[in-house]
Amino acid sequence: MPGAAPKLIQDNMTPSAPNDDLSVGKEQFRQGNYGMAEKQCRKAVEASPRSADAWLCLAASYDRLKRWDLADRAYGQLVKLVGRTAAVLNNIGYSYMLRGDMRRARTVLLEARALDPANPFVQNNLALLAETARSGEGVR
Repeated sequence: MPGAAPKLIQDNMTPSAPNDDLSVGKEQFRQGNYGMAEKQCRKAVEASPRSADAWLCLAASYDRLKRWDLADRAYGQLVKLVGRTAAVLNNIGYSYMLRGDMRRARTVLLEARALDPANPFVQNNLALLAETARSGEGVR
C-alpha cells in the first residue's frame, strides 16, 4: 500500500534459541576464541540444561581456558545426562591429557576403547597419549 509506514521486524542476527548460542559457541571454539566460546556455550546450557552438546561445548571451552574445576563440573553434568559413553570418556580423557595427568587420561581412554574399540577419536587420542609419553612434551 503506497505511503504505508514500514513494518518493524525483529533483529534476526540475535540468537533467540539455545541452538543459536550453541552454534555461535562452537564456531568461536573452532576459531580458538575460547573465552567467547565459553560465554556462548554457558548461555546455551542455561537456556537448555538438558542439551548434551551444550555441556560438551562448555566443558571443552573450560578445558582450553585451563579451568579444570569448571570443566570437571561440566563433564559431570554431561555424564548425568548421557552416561559414560565412549564419546564422553574420550573427551574426559583428552581433558586429563591437557592437564598433564597422563595416568588418568590413559585409564579413561582405555575405558572408552573398551566401550567402542573402533572409535577413531579414541584411537587417535590413545596414539597421541603414547606419542606424548615418548616425547615427554605436553598436549596442546
